Amino acid sequence: MNGPDLTSVDDDDIIGFEKPLPRIRSATPLDARRVEIVWAGGDSEIVDLTPALASKPIFLRLRTDSALFATMRVSSYGSALEWDDGSELTAHWIRRLGPATIDNTAFRNAMTDLGMSLDGMAAALEISRRLVADYRKDKPIPRHIALATKYLVEHADL
Repeated sequence: MNGPDLTSVDDDDIIGFEKPLPRIRSATPLDARRVEIVWAGGDSEIVDLTPALASKPIFLRLRTDSALFATMRVSSYGSALEWDDGSELTAHWIRRLGPATIDNTAFRNAMTDLGMSLDGMAAALEISRRLVADYRKDKPIPRHIALATKYLVEHADL
């Protein structure tokens, strides 16, 4: 047999064929079903879990019970968030939700990475050129624009 030798695999090893699975180092519940996630690599972000919690009826109590939401903890291998009622969200799913917000510097960096002008970014986001200019400066960036910007960067052929 010419397969890999799995007798030396540690409990922390993950065998895969694509990108490694994301791991959560720590998580802190915030207001409005948002959570601050610190990933195993050290980067952190604030993620709005509302879309994930709204996706399945099993999460009804987490959507409505703040005390239950506050029982959130990271699973033993960092592969999920868990709650006292047995609910869990995988780190992979949470990573795909993306940050709830981006700041103006991240917006400018996204434009640079994409090679976008004010007009190009306005067309891509279907907003006015003036709004793009304001977001580049200091105007707070709404969640839907943050998510759309993240999507553009992730799906760009850079």
